[in-house]
Amino acid sequence: MRHNPADMTATWDEFEGLQLRVGRVTGVEPLPGTRKPFVALTIDFGAAGTRRSAAQITHYEPGDLVGRQVVCVLGFEPKRIAGFESEVLVLGAMSEAHGVVLLRPDRDVEDGTPIG
Repeated sequence: MRHNPADMTATWDEFEGLQLRVGRVTGVEPLPGTRKPFVALTIDFGAAGTRRSAAQITHYEPGDLVGRQVVCVLGFEPKRIAGFESEVLVLGAMSEAHGVVLLRPDRDVEDGTPIG
């Protein structure tokens, strides 16, 4: 069930428990066994380490993703998707025309740079 975003609230403490950071995609592979198509991303956050994410971003070619910076949320509990442990949430805008359009800085920054 989808919730109305206008009805959802979070406390500042909850928000501060999360980290928004820029990472660089270093690997992309298909994620088999899912009902909807997903890919497994490996993302480098510099000094904050490397994390993996399952993402439903099927209109990107893997070669277009490797080396690309993305904006992610760190600090959630890992989520299991078809036996894969997704450690971060990659942020994207939901476009009716284009599907998920990944968010990224408009110029390269250091991997692991916090958003704030």
